[in-house]
Amino acid sequence: MTKLTTQLLSAAAMAILTGTAFAQSWPARSVRLISPFAPGGGADITSRAIAQKLSPALGQQGVVDNRGGAGGMLGVDLAAKSPPDGYTLVMGTIGPIAINPSLLSKMPYDPVKDLAPISQAAVAVNVLVVHPSLPAKSVKELIAIARARPTDLNYGSSGSGAADHLAGELFNAMVKVKMAHIPYKGGAPAMLDLVSGNVQIVFSTLSTATAAIDGKKVRPLAVAGSKRFEGMPELPTMSEAGLKGFEVNNWYGLFAPAGTPRDIISRLNAETVKALAMPDVKKRLMDAGIIATSSSPEGFAAYIRDETAKWGKVIRDANIKGN
Repeated sequence: MTKLTTQLLSAAAMAILTGTAFAQSWPARSVRLISPFAPGGGADITSRAIAQKLSPALGQQGVVDNRGGAGGMLGVDLAAKSPPDGYTLVMGTIGPIAINPSLLSKMPYDPVKDLAPISQAAVAVNVLVVHPSLPAKSVKELIAIARARPTDLNYGSSGSGAADHLAGELFNAMVKVKMAHIPYKGGAPAMLDLVSGNVQIVFSTLSTATAAIDGKKVRPLAVAGSKRFEGMPELPTMSEAGLKGFEVNNWYGLFAPAGTPRDIISRLNAETVKALAMPDVKKRLMDAGIIATSSSPEGFAAYIRDETAKWGKVIRDANIKGN
C-alpha cells in the first residue's frame, strides 16, 4: 500500500468518524421546519402537527417557520441553501418539487440535487366539484356533457401550474375535450366564483370546498385520490366513477438539505413515521381534509421521480408555459 493510499484511507475514515460523532450529538439546539406557505394552509397544518411531535422525540424544540412566496419556492430555496446539519428542514409540496421543474425554464434550486427526501407526510384530498346548474350528478355524466360540448365548459384553479390546474388538463387529455382554464390567485377565489356560477368546475382541495359542499352551493362528484376519503365515504374515486387511472395527489413531504448525514435522515424518518401514525395527529389532519401518510426516504424519492415524470408529460402535452 502506498503512502498516498494510506493517507487517503485515513482521511476517509476520519470523515466517517467525524460525521458519526456529529450525528450522535445531534440535535443540540432547536430544529427549524420551514413551511413554504402562509399559516393556515395544508402545508402549515401538516408542518405544525409533525413539529409538535418531533419536539419531545428529539429533546429539542421543533419550530415552524412560515416563509411563503413564489408558490412555495422561496421557502424551499431557503432550505436547499441551508447548512446540511439537520437543523433546517422544509415541508416540500407537489408544486415546487414535482411540477415546477417542467413548468419553469429556470429555478433557484434543483429538487433532486439540492434536497434529501426524509418522508412523505400527507396528502390533501382533492375533490371534483361542479356548479349545481351543470346537470351532472356523476363523473360519467360530466364526461358525456364535456364530450357533447367539448369547448363550452370551463374550470377554475388556484393558479397556472398549480395541482388543480393540471388536474383539469389531465381531465382534458383523458376525456379528449378542451375545457377552458380560468386561473385565480388561490383556491378560495376559485371556489367563490364556482359558487357564483362564473366557472362550472373546480378540482379543489377538500379543505377549501367543504363549506360550499355542506351548504349545497356546489355538487361533489368524486375524490381525485387512489382511495375514498374516510370523512366522505359516499364519494367514489375518479377511477371508480368512470375515469380509470385519474389520480391527483396534492402531497406534502419532509426534506433536508442535500448532504445531511445519513444517520440524521434515518432518525428524522423514524420519528416522522412514528408521529404520523399517532391517532391524534391523524385526526388533526383528517379534520382538515388531509390524510397522514409516510414512507422511507428511498420510497419518497421514487415517488417524486414518478410524479415529476407524470406532470411533466401533462405540462408538455397541454403546452403549459410558466415564467
